[in-house]
Amino acid sequence: MKAEIISVGTEILLGDILDTNSQYLAVRLPPMGIDLYYMSKVGDNLQRLAETIGRAHKRSDLVLITGGLGPTEDDLTREAIALSLDEEMYVDADMEQRLRAFFAARGFTFPERNVKQAMLIPSAQAIPNPRGTAPGWWVEKDGRFIVAMPGPPAELERMWEREVTPHLADLTTGDVIASRTLKTIGIGEGHLDEMVSPLLKSENPTIGVYAKPDGVHLRLTAKASTQEAARRLIQPMEEELRRLVGDAVWGVDDDTLEAAIGAILKERALTLATMESCTGGLLASTITDVPGSSVYFKGGYVAYTARMKMNLAVSAELIERHGTVSDEVAADMARAARANADADLGVAVTGVAGPDELEGKPPGQMHVAVDDGGPGLSISYTYYQGRAATKRRAVTTALALLRRALLARG
Repeated sequence: MKAEIISVGTEILLGDILDTNSQYLAVRLPPMGIDLYYMSKVGDNLQRLAETIGRAHKRSDLVLITGGLGPTEDDLTREAIALSLDEEMYVDADMEQRLRAFFAARGFTFPERNVKQAMLIPSAQAIPNPRGTAPGWWVEKDGRFIVAMPGPPAELERMWEREVTPHLADLTTGDVIASRTLKTIGIGEGHLDEMVSPLLKSENPTIGVYAKPDGVHLRLTAKASTQEAARRLIQPMEEELRRLVGDAVWGVDDDTLEAAIGAILKERALTLATMESCTGGLLASTITDVPGSSVYFKGGYVAYTARMKMNLAVSAELIERHGTVSDEVAADMARAARANADADLGVAVTGVAGPDELEGKPPGQMHVAVDDGGPGLSISYTYYQGRAATKRRAVTTALALLRRALLARG
C-alpha cells in the first residue's frame, strides 16, 4: 500500500509551529507494511488544498491528512476533500446531536459555527474524537482511502491508535518493516561509521548512521513477512554492532540518556548533586524529567555569579586566578555540589552560553566536570550554535561525562 501525508495549516508554512504530526505518522507506517512516498504541507487555501488532496488521491492508495478540522472559516480540510472528490457536504444529525451534548455536558453554550464539524460527504464516515470537538473522516472512494485527523497531537495520536490503526491493519498485506535503534555517545559520526563499515553493505537488514543531539544513532531496518521474522533478522546484526561499539551504546529506541544514567545510579544506590551556571538549571531539570529521580538526585545549585559560587564553597582563589569559566572552577563546583549535598557524585557546568563574550572567553566555551571523591573527570570544548542549543549541548555533555564516570567506577 502506497501512502502520503498532507499537513494542513498556514502556521506550519510560516514556521510558527513544527509539523510533529507528520513525523509521528511516518514512523508508524513501515511496521504496518505501508510505504510512504510523499509528504506535503499546505496552507489554509481551499483551491490549493483541494488540488493537493486530489493529486494525492489519484497517485496513492492511502492519504493521511492532519489539521484543518476545526470550526473556524479557515479550517478547510472537509471542504477541500469534498471539492476534490466532487461530492456535496451535508450535516449529519447524529453527529450534530453528539456535538451539542459535548458542549452541554461541560456547561458551555454551543457555537453554531461548530455545526460544520458535524458535516460529512457520501463517501465519508466520522471517526470518533473523545479528546476534542473535531471528528475525523474516513473516506473510501475508487478503491482508495483518505483519512483526515485533527491537528492537536493529543487528539491525533488517540484517534490514530484507537480508531485508524485497527482499520488499516485489516487492509494491509505484504511485507512489513521493523527497526531497532542503538544509541551511542562518545564516538563521532565519522569514526563510528568506520567502526561498523564491514556491516554497512548489508541489504536486509540495512544500517543507517545518524548524528543526533544525544549522540550518534545506529538504525537497523529489516523487511519480512511478519514483525517477528523481521526482528529475527535484526537480532544477530544488533549483537555484532554491540560487539564492535562496546560501551558506547547507552540505550535503544525511545530510551533517554538521563533515564539510562538514572537506572545506573538507582541500581548502584548512588546519589547525585549538580551545580551549574550557564545552563541555568537545565541540567537539574533534565535529570528530574525521569520519574522516580528523587531516589538518587539530592538537588542542584544554580550559581550564576562568582559571589554565588563562593557562597556555595567554591574556591575564591581559583575564581580569582582562573576566572569562573575554567576547568579549575568547574572541577571545584562539582566537588562543592557533592560535598554540600552529601552526595556520592557531583556534576558541574560553567561556560559562556552567548551570544556575548564573558571574561574574554568566546560564546560556546564550556567546562564540565564530575567529582566522585577521586581524581574526577572533566572536559572542555568550544562550539556555539545559539544560546538555547549551546545550553542543551552542555547538558548532554555533562550527562555523557557522568555516564563515563559511572562506568569507570565498575
